[in-house]
Amino acid sequence: MPDKTVFLCAINNVLSGGCPEDCSFCTQSARHRAPIQRYNFKDPTTVLAEARRAHSYGALGYCLVTAGKGLDDAKTDYIASLASLLKRELPGLHLIACNGTADAQQLRHLAAHGIESYNHNLETSRRRYPEICTTHSWEERYATCEAVKSVGLSLCSGGIFGMGERPEDREDLLESLAELEPDSVPLNFYLPHPSLPLTERTLGRPEALEIIRRAAEKMPGLSILMVAAGREALFAGREEEIFEAGANAIVLGDYLTAAGEDPDRDRQRLLALGYRIAEQCHA
Repeated sequence: MPDKTVFLCAINNVLSGGCPEDCSFCTQSARHRAPIQRYNFKDPTTVLAEARRAHSYGALGYCLVTAGKGLDDAKTDYIASLASLLKRELPGLHLIACNGTADAQQLRHLAAHGIESYNHNLETSRRRYPEICTTHSWEERYATCEAVKSVGLSLCSGGIFGMGERPEDREDLLESLAELEPDSVPLNFYLPHPSLPLTERTLGRPEALEIIRRAAEKMPGLSILMVAAGREALFAGREEEIFEAGANAIVLGDYLTAAGEDPDRDRQRLLALGYRIAEQCHA
């Protein structure tokens, strides 16, 4: 990253919990009964206020996330209405939707209302996926990513590392992502939770840095290579290492059900290290 420019993205969990799927890594699955906040369709004025705050810290990407396997009519209309509101009030934001599996018609509707990018992670290798989720397939995830590209939306797709996968699973995941040619790739490092079947993170900082390096090598044309969940646990006080390894973006603020770093502290740390905050999105 020669120009030392960092892209900041924030996420908003606008529909939380109650998901019937059994993903072993997710506290929003009702099957795991994690003690998280659960709510249905966050009030648009609240979402707008939260988006304004994230934007004030330099976030250009703003992701609207809903729990559940995928889009239905109610979720599609809700995300479209939020996108219209945010685009009208905060035109500088690059709007991302992350709402699970989706078909081309649903994706076109979101695009028509201001969504510019769709995030749907492959999560892990095709071989490993049945070990961490049995209620839907890896192939459904891949098909949604293909649908995103087919309608002209920017594709954001990545995965979670440190869930007990083998080194070859990590390589296979990165190969599958490279095949999709996404515009942005978020790298998440598993956040253990006592309610989840996966009880520990099975990698440390050296392995995480190698994953960042391998992603940068395999996908040199990426606009955004982002380090997301797990950054605070693995790289607190050593953030420069993730950029030296090839990343050029981080998630600012909280995650879906886990607290992140204070946005102002993150911003000040980046500036103190000599990085610049991106003012335009090229994803």
